[in-house]
Amino acid sequence: MTGIVIQARKGSTRLPNKMVLPFYKEKGVLELLFEKLTTHYSTEKIVLATTINTIDDELIAIAQKFNIKTYRGSEDNVLERFIKAATQFNFKTIIRICADNPFLDIEHISQFISEIEHNNLDYVSYKLPNGLPTIKSHLGLFTEAVSLKALLSVSKSTSLSLYQEHVTNYIYTHPESYKIQLLEMPNYMANTENIRLTLDTIEDFKLEQDLYKKMKSKSVETLVNYLKNNQVLLEKMKHEISKHSK
Repeated sequence: MTGIVIQARKGSTRLPNKMVLPFYKEKGVLELLFEKLTTHYSTEKIVLATTINTIDDELIAIAQKFNIKTYRGSEDNVLERFIKAATQFNFKTIIRICADNPFLDIEHISQFISEIEHNNLDYVSYKLPNGLPTIKSHLGLFTEAVSLKALLSVSKSTSLSLYQEHVTNYIYTHPESYKIQLLEMPNYMANTENIRLTLDTIEDFKLEQDLYKKMKSKSVETLVNYLKNNQVLLEKMKHEISKHSK
């Protein structure tokens, strides 16, 4: 079975508590993400993977409000957290979601599930123009799919903290060892290198909060085209991209 595992914690260095800060109508980004996912997927297939730190008790409470399953594990070893969460809930493949992406498109998730399950793959993502998966961008729009088998292989192959923190990095940087499929992004995603919709800083938060109010009910394509035609917002996003490498 393929499950959706959401990575979230309150102890962010750059923007503490970003998961629960009021983002839209007093709701935090994690709660908004749960609302979005549970309209499309059974809660049986959704797991919040957070940490054993007591400050993350609040995230557990939010998940429970939506009847979403939870797993608590290492704060630093995110790879181990994903492996143990998937193992506990019998997920053979995982849709990995970083909760700090309030504009996450969920329409593509079914495509990723189909690709990884039917073709017996280890990793599926959309591909950037530079050939890298979209997790290496600031877009904040798309997920990635990965097999539990591949994650277990990574944990046995390396103990470097880089790969424990960035769960799938080892897989797509060692393509000779894994069955990887990088799909072409939708046509409307051309020329989007200056779009930043991931949420890491207070500057991101303020910009995306205003944008969310305007675009909440719009499609991702409409959102992207709006941003392409808004030079003021693009310049602000470009400035944040220059400050934070991926």
